[in-house]
Amino acid sequence: QVRVVESGGGFVQAGGSLRLSCSASGTIFTADEMGWYRRAPGKQRELVASITSGDSTNYSDSVKGRFTISRGNVKNTVVLQMNSLKAEDTAVYYCNAQFRRPYDRDYWGQGTQVTVSS
Repeated sequence: QVRVVESGGGFVQAGGSLRLSCSASGTIFTADEMGWYRRAPGKQRELVASITSGDSTNYSDSVKGRFTISRGNVKNTVVLQMNSLKAEDTAVYYCNAQFRRPYDRDYWGQGTQVTVSS
Protein backbone atom coordinates (compact mmCIF):
# COMPACT_ATOMS: atom_id res chain seq x y z
CA GLN A 1 0.00 0.00 0.00
CA VAL A 2 1.41 3.38 -1.01
CA ARG A 3 1.72 5.83 1.84
CA VAL A 4 2.36 9.54 1.36
CA VAL A 5 3.81 11.52 4.25
CA GLU A 6 4.59 15.24 4.41
CA SER A 7 6.82 17.10 6.82
CA GLY A 8 8.23 20.56 7.34
CA GLY A 9 5.24 22.82 7.87
CA GLY A 10 5.16 25.43 10.57
CA PHE A 11 4.89 29.07 11.47
CA VAL A 12 6.98 31.79 9.86
CA GLN A 13 6.89 35.54 9.48
CA ALA A 14 6.25 37.13 6.12
CA GLY A 15 9.39 37.19 4.01
CA GLY A 16 10.70 34.03 5.62
CA SER A 17 11.28 30.56 4.22
CA LEU A 18 10.08 27.03 4.84
CA ARG A 19 10.98 23.70 3.29
CA LEU A 20 8.41 20.95 2.84
CA SER A 21 9.34 17.34 2.20
CA CYS A 22 7.21 14.48 0.92
CA SER A 23 7.80 10.77 0.61
CA ALA A 24 5.64 8.16 -1.12
CA SER A 25 6.65 4.79 0.28
CA GLY A 26 5.45 1.21 0.08
CA THR A 27 5.98 0.68 -3.64
CA ILE A 28 8.73 -0.38 -6.01
CA PHE A 29 7.30 1.80 -8.76
CA THR A 30 8.27 5.37 -9.55
CA ALA A 31 5.53 7.97 -9.40
CA ASP A 32 4.78 9.53 -12.77
CA GLU A 33 4.26 12.87 -11.13
CA MET A 34 4.42 14.32 -7.64
CA GLY A 35 3.14 17.65 -6.55
CA TRP A 36 2.06 20.00 -3.80
CA TYR A 37 -1.44 21.36 -3.43
CA ARG A 38 -2.82 23.69 -0.82
CA ARG A 39 -6.15 24.61 0.67
CA ALA A 40 -6.53 27.96 2.36
CA PRO A 41 -9.44 28.65 4.73
CA GLY A 42 -12.61 29.17 2.75
CA LYS A 43 -10.98 28.34 -0.58
CA GLN A 44 -10.75 25.35 -2.86
CA ARG A 45 -7.68 23.20 -3.08
CA GLU A 46 -5.23 24.46 -5.70
CA LEU A 47 -2.07 23.21 -7.34
CA VAL A 48 1.09 24.86 -6.03
CA ALA A 49 3.80 23.01 -7.93
CA SER A 50 4.40 19.65 -9.54
CA ILE A 51 7.27 17.68 -11.05
CA THR A 52 7.15 14.73 -13.43
CA SER A 53 9.37 11.68 -13.49
CA GLY A 54 11.15 13.41 -16.36
CA ASP A 55 11.78 16.47 -14.17
CA SER A 56 9.33 18.77 -15.94
CA THR A 57 7.96 21.28 -13.47
CA ASN A 58 4.78 23.31 -13.25
CA TYR A 59 4.03 26.18 -10.89
CA SER A 60 1.02 28.22 -9.94
CA ASP A 61 1.41 31.82 -11.07
CA SER A 62 1.09 32.94 -7.46
CA VAL A 63 4.29 31.13 -6.41
CA LYS A 64 6.49 31.42 -9.49
CA GLY A 65 9.86 32.87 -8.63
CA ARG A 66 9.38 32.19 -4.91
CA PHE A 67 8.86 28.41 -4.65
CA THR A 68 10.99 25.64 -6.09
CA ILE A 69 10.03 21.98 -6.36
CA SER A 70 12.71 19.34 -6.75
CA ARG A 71 13.20 15.62 -6.45
CA GLY A 72 14.94 14.18 -3.43
CA ASN A 73 17.79 11.68 -3.60
CA VAL A 74 15.49 8.84 -2.62
CA LYS A 75 12.92 7.55 -5.10
CA ASN A 76 9.46 9.08 -4.77
CA THR A 77 10.54 12.00 -2.61
CA VAL A 78 10.07 15.66 -3.41
CA VAL A 79 10.98 18.90 -1.69
CA LEU A 80 9.22 22.25 -1.91
CA GLN A 81 11.44 25.18 -1.02
CA MET A 82 9.29 28.19 -0.19
CA ASN A 83 10.95 31.59 -0.04
CA SER A 84 9.62 35.12 0.36
CA LEU A 85 6.50 33.75 2.02
CA LYS A 86 3.40 35.89 2.17
CA ALA A 87 0.39 35.82 4.44
CA GLU A 88 -1.69 34.54 1.52
CA ASP A 89 0.49 31.43 1.40
CA THR A 90 -1.11 30.33 4.66
CA ALA A 91 -2.83 27.00 4.02
CA VAL A 92 -2.71 23.29 4.59
CA TYR A 93 -0.27 21.85 2.07
CA TYR A 94 -0.89 18.38 0.67
CA CYS A 95 1.49 16.15 -1.23
CA ASN A 96 0.16 14.17 -4.16
CA ALA A 97 1.73 11.20 -5.93
CA GLN A 98 0.35 9.97 -9.25
CA PHE A 99 0.92 6.42 -10.45
CA ARG A 100 -0.43 5.58 -13.91
CA ARG A 101 0.89 2.02 -13.83
CA PRO A 102 0.14 -0.23 -12.18
CA TYR A 103 -2.18 1.57 -9.79
CA ASP A 104 -3.82 4.15 -12.11
CA ARG A 105 -4.61 6.44 -9.20
CA ASP A 106 -3.43 9.28 -7.02
CA TYR A 107 -2.29 9.06 -3.44
CA TRP A 108 -2.52 11.92 -0.95
CA GLY A 109 -0.81 12.79 2.27
CA GLN A 110 -2.59 14.02 5.38
CA GLY A 111 -1.40 17.57 4.92
CA THR A 112 0.88 19.92 6.81
CA GLN A 113 -0.05 23.38 8.06
CA VAL A 114 1.88 26.41 6.87
CA THR A 115 1.11 29.68 8.65
CA VAL A 116 2.66 32.97 7.56
CA SER A 117 2.15 35.98 9.78
CA SER A 118 2.05 39.43 8.24
